[in-house]
Formats: sequence, C-alpha cells, structure tokens
Amino acid sequence: MSSPSRNSSGPTLRRSRRLSKGKVNSSLSATGTAQQPTTSRTKTSGSPQDRSSRPYSLRRKASPIPPPCETISVHQGILAGSSSGTTSITASTASKAKRARLTHHQAAQSVNLSNPEDNFLQYHVPSEILLKIFSYLLEKDLCNVLCVCKRFNTLAGDPTVWKKMYQSVYEMSLPVLRPSPTRFKFVQPDKVDSPNIWKESFKTLYNAVHVKPGHARRVYDNMEMYKGREIQYYDTIEEALSSVEGNDYPLILLHAGVYSGEWLYIDTPVCILGAAPGHIPDSVIVENFKESTFVFFEGCEDAYLGHISIRFNPDHQSNTPHHKHSCVEVGSCCSPIIDSCNIRSRSQGRARVGAAVSVSGKNAAPTVKNCVISDCENVGLFINDHAQGHFMDCEISGNALAGIWVKNHANPLIRRCHIHHGRDVGVFTFDNGMGHFDRCDIHHNRIAGFEVKAGANPTVVHCEIHHGQTGGIYVHENGRGEFLENKIHSNTFAGVWVTSNSDPTIRGNEIFNGHQGGVYIFGEGRGLIENNDIHSNALAGIQIRTNSNPIIRGNRIHDGQHGGIYVHEKGKGLIIENEVYSNTLAGVWVTTGSCPELRRNRIHSGKQVGVYFYDNGHGTLEDNDIFNHMYSGVQIRTGSDPIIRRNKIWGGQNGGILVYNGGLGVLEYNEIFDNAMAGVWIKTDSNPHLRYNKIHDGRDGGICIFNGGRGLLEENEIFRNTQAGVLISSQSHPKLKRNKIYDGLAAGIEITNNATAYLEGNHVFNNKFAGICLATGVNPEMKDNKVHGNKNAIEKAVKCGRCLYKISSYTSYPMHDFYRCKTCNTTDRNAICVNCIRRCHSGHDVEFVTHDRFFCDCGAGTLSLQCQLAGEPTKDTDTLYDSAAPIESHTLMVN
Repeated sequence: MSSPSRNSSGPTLRRSRRLSKGKVNSSLSATGTAQQPTTSRTKTSGSPQDRSSRPYSLRRKASPIPPPCETISVHQGILAGSSSGTTSITASTASKAKRARLTHHQAAQSVNLSNPEDNFLQYHVPSEILLKIFSYLLEKDLCNVLCVCKRFNTLAGDPTVWKKMYQSVYEMSLPVLRPSPTRFKFVQPDKVDSPNIWKESFKTLYNAVHVKPGHARRVYDNMEMYKGREIQYYDTIEEALSSVEGNDYPLILLHAGVYSGEWLYIDTPVCILGAAPGHIPDSVIVENFKESTFVFFEGCEDAYLGHISIRFNPDHQSNTPHHKHSCVEVGSCCSPIIDSCNIRSRSQGRARVGAAVSVSGKNAAPTVKNCVISDCENVGLFINDHAQGHFMDCEISGNALAGIWVKNHANPLIRRCHIHHGRDVGVFTFDNGMGHFDRCDIHHNRIAGFEVKAGANPTVVHCEIHHGQTGGIYVHENGRGEFLENKIHSNTFAGVWVTSNSDPTIRGNEIFNGHQGGVYIFGEGRGLIENNDIHSNALAGIQIRTNSNPIIRGNRIHDGQHGGIYVHEKGKGLIIENEVYSNTLAGVWVTTGSCPELRRNRIHSGKQVGVYFYDNGHGTLEDNDIFNHMYSGVQIRTGSDPIIRRNKIWGGQNGGILVYNGGLGVLEYNEIFDNAMAGVWIKTDSNPHLRYNKIHDGRDGGICIFNGGRGLLEENEIFRNTQAGVLISSQSHPKLKRNKIYDGLAAGIEITNNATAYLEGNHVFNNKFAGICLATGVNPEMKDNKVHGNKNAIEKAVKCGRCLYKISSYTSYPMHDFYRCKTCNTTDRNAICVNCIRRCHSGHDVEFVTHDRFFCDCGAGTLSLQCQLAGEPTKDTDTLYDSAAPIESHTLMVN
C-alpha cells in the first residue's frame, strides 16, 4: 500500500500491555456461562457481630441459606477458533477443565454456607441493578463477568447491555454481520435467528481499526478509563491504512466526519466501512479537491469500501487541471467492492471526463452495489478499455453527461440499476463498448434512454426504458446490440431509432405509448425487429425510410393512432409473419420509391386501408392474409407498381383491391372474396396486370373498371359475385383473355358508358342475367369467347310483363331498354322499363333513350304516377328476388 504523503494529524494510542484480543473475542463468542476462578474461598472469621456489621448484611435481617453457586469451567465458556465460529477443543483443554471442576468441588465443600452475605452479589442483588452496573463495564471486564456464574453469564449476556456498548463503540444503529471477509450485512435485530445479535456483531467488528478524529488523544489522556478496551483509534484514514499494512482483510471503520485532502491509494485488500448512526453516508464524507478521492491499484484484490459519501470537489478557479480525476478510480487487475456509497463529482470536461466512478483497463472488475451516483457535472459511471465489473442496485441520476458510459471493448454486468433524470443520455455505449444490462429502470433522461454508437454491442434485457425526452433507444453509426424483452414506452419521439448502417436485434419487447412512432429505421439502417408487441403509438408502429433494409418478423403492431408500418423514401425491408391490426390509418403504407417485401403477414381490422401503395411505392406483397378493413384491403395509386401474389384479401368494406390514379401492379394467384364492394376496382388511367386470381362471393361486383381504367385480365376465375363478374364503364379499355366468369347473380361481363374492351377466349356461363351485356354504342373487340348456359332473367321478366324493378331493386343493375315519359315529365335520370311503359304509361308520350344498366324508377315508386305492376304477383319463381326495402348501391354511387 503506497501513500504519497502520510501526515499524522494526531497521537495514536498504542498499548504495550493489553489483554489479548483473541481472549476477548473468545469470551464474546461463549454460549454458556464461564467458571469463576478456581481458587477456593476461605471461611470468614469473626463473631456474628462482626459479620452483621458489614454494610450488605444490614440490608437483610434473615437471609435463607442459598444453595451453592453453580459454576462452569471457564474453558467451557470460551470457544477457541476463528471468527467464523469454528470450535476446536484440544485434549489438554479438556483435561484442564476436568481438573478445574474437581478443584471447584473441593472449594465448594469448604465454603461456609451459613454466611449468606458471601453470596449476596450473585444471588440477592436485583437483576435491574446488575444490568445497570454491567452496562458501565467495558468489553474486557464484561467478558470476565461472563465467567463468574450462570446468573452473571445470563445478565452480562443480555442484548440490551451489548446493544448499548455496540452503539457507543461503533456508533451504528443496526448490527453488522460479516459473512465473508469482504461482505458486510446490516440486519434488523428482530429478523435474525440469534440469541444476541448485538454481541455477535460486536465480536465481528472488534478487530477493526477506527478513524475518529480527536478520539485517540482522548483515550491517550484517560488511560485508566479504557483499561477494559483494546481498540486502536486514528485521526486520519492514511494513518489507519499504514497501521494495517500486511494484515489479511483488515477492517477500518470511519466514524462521522468530513475527511478532506487525503491521498488514498489502495493496493491491499483492506476493508473500509462507514460507522455512524442513522443513514451512514450522510455523516461519513470523504472528499478531495485536487486528486481522485479513492484510487484502487493492482494488489488491492477484492478490497471493500462501503457506506460512505465520496466526493471530488475541484476548485474551478484554480489552474490545476482536474478533468481526469474522479471520486473513485479502479485500475487494471483490481476487483474492489464498493457498497452503499453516495458518490458525487464536480469535475467538468469532455475528455476522459472525470467521471464519478472510472473503471479502466484489463481485468478491472469491481463490484459496485447499492450506490447513489448523482448530480455530477460529468459522467456518472465510466467503464473503459476492456474493463468489466458487476454494477447492481445503484441509482444513477441527475448527471450532466451520460449516466453510464461504456466504451473500447469494456463489458460490464449492470443489474437492477435506476438511471433517471440525466441531463444527457441515460446509458451511452460506443467505440465497441459492450455490457449486459438486466432489469434496469431508465427514464426521464434529456436525450435517449439508451444510445449505441460506433460498433458498440450491448445486451439489454428486461429493462424499462421510458419517458425519454427525445427517444427510448438510439442506435446509430454502425451500432449493434441486443434488446430483449424490455418495456419501451412513453418516449417523446420514437421508442427505438436505428440509423446509419446500424444493425441491432430488437426482440420480444413491448413498445407502446410513444408520442411519435414505435420503431423508426432510417439512413440505411438495418436490424432484426422480431416478436415485439408494438401498440398505441401516436405515429406509425414501425417506420422505414431512406434505403433502410431491416427484417421485421413476428411482431404485433396494433392500435396505433396512425398507421401500422410506414415504408417511404426508398425504404426496403423484409416484413414477414407480423400481425398488423386495428390501426387508425393504413395497416401498411408503401410510398415514394420504396420496395419492401411483405410475406405471410396478417393485416386486418384496420380503420382505413389494409396495404396502401402510392406515389411510386413498389415491393412484393405475397402470401398475406388481408381482411376486415373499413376501406379496401389493398390500394394502388400514382405510379405504384407492386407485385401482389398469393394473398387472401377479404372482408373489405370498400372492396378488395383498388387501383386508381395511374396505379400499376401485377396481381396474381390471389383469392379475393367476401368484400362489400367490388373485389377489384380499376379506374382513372390505371393499368394493372391481373392473372390467375380467384375473385368470388363479393357482395357487389367481381371486377369494376371505369373512368378510363385499363389493365390486362387473363386466366382469372370470377364467380358467385352479387353484381356483374366484370363491369367495364366510362371510357375504360381493358383486355380480358381466357378468364372464367360464371355463377354470378347478375351478368357475366357488362360494358357501358362509352367504354370498350378487347375480349378473347373468355368462358362466360351460368350467370343470372346474361353472359355479355353491351350498352348502346358499345362495340368491343371480341374473339373466341364461349358464352353459354346463362339464365337470361331479364328476357324472361320482359316476356312475363313484369316490372324489372322486381329483378333490379337498388342493389342490382340489369342491362335493358331505358325509356322516359314526356307526359310524366321524367328526366334522363328517371329510367322506366319497357313493361312499365306498356302498362303504367300506356297512351303517354314516351321515348327510347338507350340500352344500358339501370333500375326502374316507376317500380321503385320515385315517380308521381303509381306503378301498376309493382304489386302483381310473379309467376316465374326463377326470377323472384327479395322485395324488401331497397338500399342505395355503392357501385351506383361510384358511377
């Protein structure tokens, strides 16, 4: 142990003649009573008057003859052995004890039992008085009293006696146990299974050296008062350290006071423990103004430093540099234990930063536990240069820079630490720093809760990272790391940020209630985002942009106030096997040149669109299940050109797939069914390629193409849709090749409103109204189509003289002749079927308008003239339709 300067500040008490501490400690460990000295008593001489004149004989007029005082050999009451409680009794000791018992028996026979005053002290003084007397004894004399007799042994071993003496000597409110040389444990007396925990604790600490300024002089000046005590006192820590050199795990107790300006360089396995009443670190303060307060060098092994306040308070007006100094420095090959200390550094600077605790170098591996590192003007805990260590149950808060820095291949183990309200980042790992962070609570830091940079690769498990004023986790500049099963929530910006070629693993976390997004990956970020529960964030659950290419797998992304996954500005990524549901906007957005791969996801129950491609969004949508959205399952617009393959798209309230405003895309091998409107909509100059799809059981049409829509439809199977299998309208011009269109509840193919089409090799059969219905003026190019077996319900209704509203109502639009009645002053928007013209408007001035798809307003009751055919029973049960109150068709509203 080296010390640059050892200036004695007071006298040191060193006794040349003192009772062996081994004997005192052995007496302290006695479990039975100790025998009184073996010299026999002599019979008292003199007359009865002489005896009665003694002071104590005046107190009792007639004392009964007491039984002989039972005693136990002093060798039985003193345990030989180490402080751990091991007992070894040699054969010679047993022989001596036997001889002592024989001597005592002979002495007892010679005692005159007729004189009770001889045993008055042992038997007749009240216990309260004896306890009071014993409480004034010092430990050496009290140990001698323990050896007198059973009663004295019991009373002198009373816990209240030892508690008073323990608290007067050690000044601590609770007893301390020492389970191992470098482990100290404060215990509650009523919660330990010990007959006298105060006595046990007194013995545990008895060999300690005390640092108590001024007390050594007091003892030296009053030698007679301390004859029963063998304790060394010093005025300074440096003196105490010098006195214990060469001892194995010596203990130094620091009593209440402020110890300033000492140079404390520890290079031996010494134990330094604060000793004061109440919360000890509030009363025991060690500080320095120029150098690091404590420095641990090689050789200190597992030294112990506990229950004190450690401060470094440099004079900022001084020219002396201080930014490299710390409260505690731990160097290479050191493994001290720092326990329950309050640590604060006022050092300023941004180089080696003068952290409160600095651990640096290979095999530097301290144990820092239960410490408070707070309100430092720099970093709280700095771990550097391959250092390791175990840091647990510490509170790190209010520091000007990071609460914890880990860099340059350092790899600490940090458990259950509370890192909060920092004026910078909570934890900063960089320059290949590592570390294992377990069950830490990281919150309310001004920047991110956890930052990873420049090749750092920490492991963060079961932590709670929340209320960061910028974000939760920030990984950038080739950062890595594993973040497993954490709770990341309530951060001002994104819960997790990944950028600039970083590649972390984010697995099994709950990421929620972010004031912006959940996970934000940008600037060519990568990473594995897997099996997380991401929900209730203000913006997208996951956002990918600017050439980032992560793997998003197995996550639940739901109940966001924005979208589920947002890929934009040339974002990429493999998005696989996620469940995306109940988000306010689109489940997945793909836009502005982005090209992700979405495979085997379940995207459902959204309040808008399932998957939304727009503004040149591309990518692959493959083997997904997309269902139950308030809008369409998939939308493609404005130059977007995705590949949509082998998906199930169903339950959309506004259709299955909507391609519009110049949208493109290849849609193949999909199953599109049970949508409230068209299975596929193509409009406004869009030109997708649909092939090998099954589009069926729609509650409206199969495929609707209108407003200039185009597209190539080949080898699709379109069946059992409520309206037309394929509706082509309003100047659209698609190509239909080799499609099968059958079992529809309306027509197979309808072309209307100046549209045209190229129809080749299509197979159209078994539809209710007709196979191919062409409005007036429509002349498609048709080649090799097979149209057969359609039911032609319109022709049958016309032949039976029925109003065609019976077939159409408001929800189905058969194509037939459209008339208007000039007499009834109907407009071009009021269609009248041919049978109502013949019956209801017989003799009126009527005119033919067109052959097109519409329902009959006369039968619907919207004209002033009551329809005469509406109430007639039908005779053709094949054309009987539900005559319940009609509702307005969505397809009509769109057209």
